[in-house]
Amino acid sequence: MSEATQTTIRFRRRELLAGTAMLIFSATTVRAATIAGQLPWAPNAGDPPARVKLGPWEFFNGDEGRAVEALADCIIPPDSETPGGKDSGCAVFIDRQLAGPYGRQEGLYLRPPFQIGAKNQGHQSEKGPAQAYREGLAALDGACKQQCGGKTFAELSDDDRVGVLKALEKSELKLEGVDGKSFFAQVVKDVQMGFFADPIYGGNRDMVAWKMIGYPGARYNYLDWVSRHNERFPLPPVGMTGSAQWTRS
Repeated sequence: MSEATQTTIRFRRRELLAGTAMLIFSATTVRAATIAGQLPWAPNAGDPPARVKLGPWEFFNGDEGRAVEALADCIIPPDSETPGGKDSGCAVFIDRQLAGPYGRQEGLYLRPPFQIGAKNQGHQSEKGPAQAYREGLAALDGACKQQCGGKTFAELSDDDRVGVLKALEKSELKLEGVDGKSFFAQVVKDVQMGFFADPIYGGNRDMVAWKMIGYPGARYNYLDWVSRHNERFPLPPVGMTGSAQWTRS
């Protein structure tokens, strides 16, 4: 290769790199802003997900919704200070999740073959969460009707509900076509998630779970309190949508 050709190639490479750098610099400076004497934050400047709207079930039918509310209150029973799973919105959280991308398994590989895998391999079933809930709740009500005088799970007394769930957990109660123990474990996980998630998703209504454990939520800064163990944080929790005091008029 001649010296002139090598010089031309080096020149073109420099042009390319310089042009790329200028493009990146230009793209960066468009978004840049000078910050002086203030925090790099402004109210309502984020882009949180859309808040769940209260109203009719979006995935569950009436019988399914009542069953999930009863399950939620068994898993997180109410007490004198904190509402239970039902009143804190856990069933609404699960309903909206099943009606959305989670229930439709968006982003997951859904082609066969399907087989039972190890726990560390994650979800291996052809059935998604929505179908699993539909079949699991129907099988649960079916088993309760057979063994509890024709009553559905939601119609049972609190003690009888707990008895049914204990039998499921020990694999003593069999559900037709459904692994009852695995289904119950999934419901427990989802109810817990709804109880502690940001209220924007429908659960943890009025931030009852965060208030119970003293969690500050999505506050901008609480570093002064990180090392102060066994002391209750003095301010109320804040969700992703912020606090009412921050809302622009």
